[in-house]
Formats: sequence, C-alpha cells, structure tokens
Amino acid sequence: MTEAINPAAVPSGTGCAECEADSGWWVHLRRCAACGHIGCCDDSLARHASAHWRETGHPIIRSFEPGEDWFWNFETDTYYDGPALADPQSHPADQPAPGPRGRVPSDWVQQLRAR
Repeated sequence: MTEAINPAAVPSGTGCAECEADSGWWVHLRRCAACGHIGCCDDSLARHASAHWRETGHPIIRSFEPGEDWFWNFETDTYYDGPALADPQSHPADQPAPGPRGRVPSDWVQQLRAR
C-alpha cells in the first residue's frame, strides 16, 4: 500500500480546497496521504475528502486537525498505520473547527442533522 502514501507531498493548503473555491465551510479537515489534497470530512456537508478518493483512487487520508495523527483507509474502511508526512501536520491551531472563521453558518448543527 506504500504507493498510496507519499511522505514528501505537502498539504494543498490550510482548508478544504473545494470548499475554499466555493466559499463553503467544513466540520473537520482530512489530508490525502498520496498527494496532499486537503478535503472536508464525511461529517461535513460536501464530503470532499471521500470524493477525492473516489475521483483519484487515493485511498489513504490522515487527519489534518491539530493534535491528531491517525490515518484512514477508505478501501478497507479501517484505520491505517502510516509514516510521518511533510509539514505542516495540521491546519493552523487558531483556525476553528468547524471552519473557516466567518463562513460557518449559525445553524450549522441543524444543517448537518437535516442531511
């Protein structure tokens, strides 16, 4: 499975690439271990991290949240023991979750429950 991880790939940014492009918001962020793409988690409305896996075939992600270093394998639906990845290891600690600051609607919990 090492072809699914490139430890030298740097993150694509500090927020979900697609949500940033659409002025959207996310709950938590995930990092593709193969290419560094940052996408929103499956608890987010748009679920861009898993969409990236389906589009690219890159099955392994790592949390991009401060203090978290776990990996997930979408193909096996299990945690994965992966290597150290290139910095940065997470979005900036002052960036809230959900985020980004200023774009999270006040009724975000209700929006998630309604889906």
